[in-house]
Amino acid sequence: MTLPTRELGPLVVSAQGLGCMGMSQGYGAGDADESVATLRAALDLGVTLLDTADAYGDGANEELVGRAIADRRAEVVLATKFGIAGRDAATGFRLRGDAAYVREACERSLRRLGVDHIDLYYLHRVDPDTPIEETVGAMAELVAEGKVRHLGLSEAGAGTIRRAHAVHPITALQSEWSLWTRDIEREILPACRELGIGIVPFSPLGRGFLTGKLASPEFADGDIRAAMPRFAPENFDRNQAIVAALSALATERGVTAGQLALAWVQSRGADVVPIPGTKRREYLTENVAAATLELSEEDIAAVESAAPATAVAGERYAPAMMRAVEN
Repeated sequence: MTLPTRELGPLVVSAQGLGCMGMSQGYGAGDADESVATLRAALDLGVTLLDTADAYGDGANEELVGRAIADRRAEVVLATKFGIAGRDAATGFRLRGDAAYVREACERSLRRLGVDHIDLYYLHRVDPDTPIEETVGAMAELVAEGKVRHLGLSEAGAGTIRRAHAVHPITALQSEWSLWTRDIEREILPACRELGIGIVPFSPLGRGFLTGKLASPEFADGDIRAAMPRFAPENFDRNQAIVAALSALATERGVTAGQLALAWVQSRGADVVPIPGTKRREYLTENVAAATLELSEEDIAAVESAAPATAVAGERYAPAMMRAVEN
């Protein structure tokens, strides 16, 4: 199967990618064999953009992805990230973007992935204690050495994006964007489009909420949603009303709520490539089907009316984690 392609700046990728984090952390217990099968099924379905990070499972996710693509490297646009050097319950992420760390992190990722180059290398979160010029300058050296092909930023603000792009062209910005997280539309999205930077929305399904498949705010051990305000009991029911309206609209159109939510994200522009995450083949197939689902202007208006961003209850993250996000 061949999916349509889109352009992230000069980088051509499938119209939908695959976020791999949940295979190793964040959403309960994983199954390595099923995850590898899911990754390989994604390639069979025409997905080319695979997204991981050195922080996911403390490197285990990169190893998992490397295992899955070992004999299919030429089919993959491989994206990974660096910059989260640890976590602290009180202060959130510990971030590093200094030049020495950039090089150390890249070498470790190359070894875990089992590759000689990374196609798209992101700064996972901006280090407030290191000038972005130093970080991107070090990343640019990796490009010159052939270890990295393209550079990206994640959850960076418009000012940081402009400063980074002045040092070396930024190919893509990865940030949360969905029907219930639309912060980037104010300043960040216009800045990216002015500079020709592609957009890679993560959590385009609202961490699974917009699929309508979450019945209660009770989560298994190890599920990060248990600590996120939008999934707290006091907000869960209010947010379920949004999903109910979206689900009703999806039923009228013969698709799932998740497919409708994904199609909305993809309708935001030809420079937008969402990376819904899943660790199971059944959900992968459902998600990929949304890549060719076209919405009319009337459809888009109906979706936005059913799921207005102003109706969402709760912040994206707890305060400590929000401090690592630039708006």
